[in-house]
Amino acid sequence: MAVIGVGHLGQHHARILANLPDVNLVGVVDANPDQARAVATKLGTTPYECFEPLLDKVEAVSIVTPTIHHHSVASAFLRAGVPVLVEKPVCRTVAEADDLIALAKKAKVPLQVGHIERFNPAFEELVKRPIRAKFVEAERHGPFTGRSVDIGAVLDLMIHDLDMLLALVGGKVARVSAVGAVVFGGHEDMVNARLEFENGCIAHVTASRITRHPKRRLRIWAPEGYAGIDFVTRKLTLVQQSEEVRKYGLRVSEMDQATRARLKDEVFGRYLQVLNLDADRKHDQLTAELRHFIDCVRTGKTPRVTGTDGRDALELAERVLDALRVHPWEGTPAGPHGPGGLPTPAGFLFPPIQLARIEAA
Repeated sequence: MAVIGVGHLGQHHARILANLPDVNLVGVVDANPDQARAVATKLGTTPYECFEPLLDKVEAVSIVTPTIHHHSVASAFLRAGVPVLVEKPVCRTVAEADDLIALAKKAKVPLQVGHIERFNPAFEELVKRPIRAKFVEAERHGPFTGRSVDIGAVLDLMIHDLDMLLALVGGKVARVSAVGAVVFGGHEDMVNARLEFENGCIAHVTASRITRHPKRRLRIWAPEGYAGIDFVTRKLTLVQQSEEVRKYGLRVSEMDQATRARLKDEVFGRYLQVLNLDADRKHDQLTAELRHFIDCVRTGKTPRVTGTDGRDALELAERVLDALRVHPWEGTPAGPHGPGGLPTPAGFLFPPIQLARIEAA
């Protein structure tokens, strides 16, 4: 195998693959030759400045380049008949993703997309349960890292939750509305989207890369009960009605005063049953994802996250971006629109801190 792109995330792909006993990491590629050499030296492999020499030297490849290069690199390996794991988002456009899917189908090789949250043990446990989501809240917030500046919060962060929603809810999304803002002068940095599925499910999805403290959680309300995932702590909380409540209902108005007084202490336990599951902290999602890909290469199994899954998440992300661009901040067509068109501030929320000097960016 080889890893194409060994920056912040790619070097971890390379490290894990180099330490798997059944994998021979024959090379790492990076546009920065110093970075390629540093990673290769540390892992005992060969550095390359371009990927072409590896086309006929590998049986599988992991592509962790900036998104703008995903299609050109992945298509070259797929044309050579090499199975591909490509980081999310799968490509810049749906058309590029469709091309990769067609190439993989023609070559009859796996194409897997790196939506790593599908390998979070809390999410893996949730999908085993018979839950039909009808209202969902997804939050993915974190501090600004300075990475992935070629894309915004939708393709960098929110796409994880869009992929999981499509996997959980199923069906098509009928309507999308969204609002978001540019803070650092490039792409959108904070986004809130409302998704209405054809099957009646409503999802509120937020993403921000300018939050001081990280938060990644998913909350689901369904006829079967409630499920909540904290992706940071890998905890899954499940709540369901007791068999008694499902059969007879819970009529508070018909309870006597003493029973009603005890209700607040008994509601969670007697009437609503709670199960808290803590995932194995030693479980590494990236290792699980890479092992799964290798297994698919060896056995011909269909990847958990296929090229089509990546394509569908990207298509939904594009719909969110389209909705962002047309949002009227003042509620009228004549007013400012889009994440970069915020209205002029009415004033300061508190007296501003006086700076001795402001350096131009």
